[in-house]
Amino acid sequence: MASRSPLRDSLPLETRFEELKRYVAFSAEDAARLRAFRDVASPHFVRIAQEFYDRIRQHEDAHAVFTGEAQIARLQRSLVQWMERLFGGCYDEAYFEGTAKIGRVHVKVGLPQRYMFTAMALIRSSLIRLADGSSPGGPAVVDAISRLLDLELAIMLESYRDDFVARLQHVERLERQALGASLARTEHRYINAVELAHVLIVGLDARGTILLFNQEAERVTGFARDEVLGRTLPEVLSLDESAHGDDLRAVLAEFAAAPPHGEADAPAPPSLPNALRNYVLDTQIHTRAGQMRTLLWNLTYAPARGDDVCVFAIGRDTTDEQAMLARTQQQEKLAAIGTLAAGLAHEIRNPLNGAQLHVTYLARSLKKSGAHPELIETVAVVADEITRLGGLVSEFLAFARPKPLLVKAVTAQTLLERTVQMASAQAAQHDVTLLLDVPPSPLTLVADGAKLEQVLLNLAQNAIEAIAHDGRAGRVTVRARRQPQTVTIEVEDDGPGIPPGTPIFDAFFSTKAQGTGLGLSISHRIVTDHGGSLDVDSRSGCTIFRLVLPIDGPPDTRPERF
Repeated sequence: MASRSPLRDSLPLETRFEELKRYVAFSAEDAARLRAFRDVASPHFVRIAQEFYDRIRQHEDAHAVFTGEAQIARLQRSLVQWMERLFGGCYDEAYFEGTAKIGRVHVKVGLPQRYMFTAMALIRSSLIRLADGSSPGGPAVVDAISRLLDLELAIMLESYRDDFVARLQHVERLERQALGASLARTEHRYINAVELAHVLIVGLDARGTILLFNQEAERVTGFARDEVLGRTLPEVLSLDESAHGDDLRAVLAEFAAAPPHGEADAPAPPSLPNALRNYVLDTQIHTRAGQMRTLLWNLTYAPARGDDVCVFAIGRDTTDEQAMLARTQQQEKLAAIGTLAAGLAHEIRNPLNGAQLHVTYLARSLKKSGAHPELIETVAVVADEITRLGGLVSEFLAFARPKPLLVKAVTAQTLLERTVQMASAQAAQHDVTLLLDVPPSPLTLVADGAKLEQVLLNLAQNAIEAIAHDGRAGRVTVRARRQPQTVTIEVEDDGPGIPPGTPIFDAFFSTKAQGTGLGLSISHRIVTDHGGSLDVDSRSGCTIFRLVLPIDGPPDTRPERF
């Protein structure tokens, strides 16, 4: 292949698009065909975008790039706009720059380059299926679509090349700054043990600059090694504006003030406080994808002769561990209270039944004897209260001795539709709008449908009551989304919110005047029995109860795999 001449490389950037169009033989006739095909294709753009992101939800690496459902919704709208642009008929330098900008965004969010090809293949197959059956001129439209998508892919991949070049140049600058020897020593450490450790290992100089960054640190933070070398640890972990960042800088300042250690191996100087020789720091960091992770750091001062690394930061990702601990503590608390509730229910039920029989007999006798109406009404109030206590006892038993799950394949759309239907009367009474947000494709999971309906109806009714208590019209949204191995169901309301620290999942805690405080506790137990989690995010004007359920059902109901 002939090498490119310096003259070709010096041409203005905008001429590259014309060169690419000539290379793939993209003509004015192709542009006209695509413009004419737009009316046929545009009604399908929203469906294609939904199918595209439903496919992404099934793959861990691709799905990990996203920060949440709000971002996915924005990206679906952007994909629709991109397809409208494809068939706009104008393919000039402004079009080229728009495509290049999309490629730069993909690089910024860390989308693996391999997904560029697979994503374009998915879009290509959907559009070609439409073109094949559109008209007698379908084959010509198919060719035009293929040529245009090849142009799109080529332009976007230029952004990855530019990013790789920039990263290589950064490494070269580090080498020019006499860090080459340090990088070689770092590679030697990786070969031995650093890369095999299941902890984050970061080596710092006395100023807090990163000189060592192992594979686990790359995996947890999402940053590549060459992206962080030469930067400070607080900067990489987004700690500059937090109290954790101040603590870390104070410790590093103590290390930097230690005596020089270039002549011989130097242990921590006697003047360094013991607390700083092995400093423990608990932080919350932002990963490259914008997710929050909790890390427990151990900073050790360990200078060595001829090595600029004098501080080792050993980190452990405790996010999942802390979440599991919180769920375990909640389950233990519910189990203890459930045992107490079972005993109380047994002792209370028999006297209540006896009292109910005698009150019923008394009411009949008073009516036959023509007693005063107020006296009869008083007896009726006592009967109602006994009935209410009986219902409370039944809830105690349901909480203390839950029935085994009856799991089978259920569809999330059906569960949510029934929930909205059952809660609609209560919503209309309080001027609350119920919205259903589910994907178009069936979302199937293995679960006890009746118990999940109980959970969802309880959450929906609580949301409606929260808005009604605020004394205004409002909105409750019930939605479901697919992740690679789980289904997430959310019940969101725009009510007043829940104050931080409120023990809403504790048994017998209730903010309602007539509440038993068992609804959310029972819901929490049902979800955890499914092997899932039930959490809440709340602020004024937005409360979201979020269920995350395994698609394959509770762990103890799954078939063994050999």
